[in-house]
Amino acid sequence: MTHAPFDPGRYRSAAAHYEKGRAAYAPALIRRAAEVTGLGSQHRVLDLGCGPGPLARGFASLVHEVVAIDPSPEMLAEARALAGQAANIRFVVGSSYDLDPALGRFHLVVMGRSFHWMDRVDTLRRLNGMIEPAGAVVLFSDSSPAISENAWRRIWQDIRDRYDPATGPHERDSNWIRHEAVLLDSPFARLERFGVIERRAIDVEMLVQRALSMGSTSPAHLGDKAAAMAAEIRSALADVREEVVETSALVAWRSAGRNVPGATTSR
Repeated sequence: MTHAPFDPGRYRSAAAHYEKGRAAYAPALIRRAAEVTGLGSQHRVLDLGCGPGPLARGFASLVHEVVAIDPSPEMLAEARALAGQAANIRFVVGSSYDLDPALGRFHLVVMGRSFHWMDRVDTLRRLNGMIEPAGAVVLFSDSSPAISENAWRRIWQDIRDRYDPATGPHERDSNWIRHEAVLLDSPFARLERFGVIERRAIDVEMLVQRALSMGSTSPAHLGDKAAAMAAEIRSALADVREEVVETSALVAWRSAGRNVPGATTSR
């Protein structure tokens, strides 16, 4: 599988739960990504599939402008509210299928938990004409190391699976092609990965919000079953107090000698 069918409303009902439930990207990770890519105050960043905008907010203080794109008006409403007075973030309703040179050129294109929903080959082809010669694509993600502090995750996942056992376009699908393989066959084939591992406080209400923030167990997807799933999580995981999270970044630069259509200098 290379990509899922495009559904701009997939996260409509999950939008209100996303920021409260999902693991935040470590500020140190965002700073590290900016450092290794040579990001500066003169540059522009594109946050593609921005959701409620955690990456847009994280990069806004480091650059001239962030353009944050998402197909969900509900997600963008959350993102605007959370951005507050950040005047250099521009929010745009759209998707990877709407990428166009009219958006301008960018030093960095960042994606957090969104690349797997796109036609990845087509997206990278479009971005090749929009990213400056020394720029890069950065994919942000989070994972949970298999250690004792995270033992509760098996219970949480088992509850979710009972309500919606279907797998999405990710590693749980045996036919899924990993991001690394797609990138290695693209113009952005020079890869580097790094991460930050942290112990964080958590409670059962955050775990309920996390489940409701997932497309497959969102309120719209589950309907009347959403309340029952939330009740099960509250009953089974009431004593959870912490988790260990790794937030990571996969940076993809162009390989030496790759053609950059319409290349210009940074602005």
